[in-house]
Amino acid sequence: MSSMLNNKWFYLLCLFFALATVPACDDEDGTESAEEEILHDSSNQNVATCGATFVKTEAGIYSQNFINRVEMPKLQQGDIFIVHQAVDISGKPVNYSVGYSAEHHHSRWVAFRFDPVMNQKIVARKDYSIRPQYPQDPLCSATPGSDASFSGHDHGHLCASADRLCSRQSNDQTFYMSNMSPQIGSFNQDYWTKYEQFVQTLGRACTTDKDGYRWADTLYVVKGGTITDGLTIGNVTVDKEKMPVPKYYYIALLKVKNSVYSSIAFWVEHREYDKNLLLKSDNDEVMAHAISVDELEDRTGIDFFCNLPGILERQVESTYMTAAWKN
Repeated sequence: MSSMLNNKWFYLLCLFFALATVPACDDEDGTESAEEEILHDSSNQNVATCGATFVKTEAGIYSQNFINRVEMPKLQQGDIFIVHQAVDISGKPVNYSVGYSAEHHHSRWVAFRFDPVMNQKIVARKDYSIRPQYPQDPLCSATPGSDASFSGHDHGHLCASADRLCSRQSNDQTFYMSNMSPQIGSFNQDYWTKYEQFVQTLGRACTTDKDGYRWADTLYVVKGGTITDGLTIGNVTVDKEKMPVPKYYYIALLKVKNSVYSSIAFWVEHREYDKNLLLKSDNDEVMAHAISVDELEDRTGIDFFCNLPGILERQVESTYMTAAWKN
């Protein structure tokens, strides 16, 4: 009984702290749309953040201001919540966010969205000659140092460089070490690219074309690699610390069009793949690894899209239809 009471008081203390320290969001800083304000359900907001650490964005705003955005998974104890804003774009929109695990020296997830502002293609990928190619995340000194070695593994982007071509800063930020994961070279350069291109194609269809067609209003994306016990394939040494090499990479997607939501997820083993698979139709191969967001939550222990109202979240995450994910 005393343990139950202690847990109850701990939860209430967490709730009080979260509500007392999270300022109201406003559109001026790109924190929240009117649609998202309507979506929020007090029983389901991302307020269980005791033990999480918040840092300032490039615009000098504390990251907790952005915690209730639709794409954000629920933070876990020990997470460092990093939010990058593209201050070279009008309105200083959020570029991408990171739930960083200092214990593992690796992100737990990265989250971002495609909308008519962030899906534009205006700049090219950061030039390979620029050093450091992979800078330490300037918002968080707990992340690996600039150009830290991955012991023969590629520096695999989670928010891909090609996901963010809407401004020079938005692309350069994708090269921060907080967004890097140690990936097998052929997986990073060939097989995982199928999934990145799949997401980018859909994300860039969140704009009305010349015929008046728009695939979705917004595409919300969460990507990551598994870093917990039993879901890794060894470690690499980064800055004299062990960083797990994920055994699986995942993607959780949520789209909205005309206030109708749907979701899908992907679970991909991190390994060498037969070259014949690289020749298969991209959509067929991508869909071969599709699962529901509910199942992804069971496999990862991460609560995705937790800022949707509870009933809507349960309905949207429990099933998926592959036909809804073709442009």
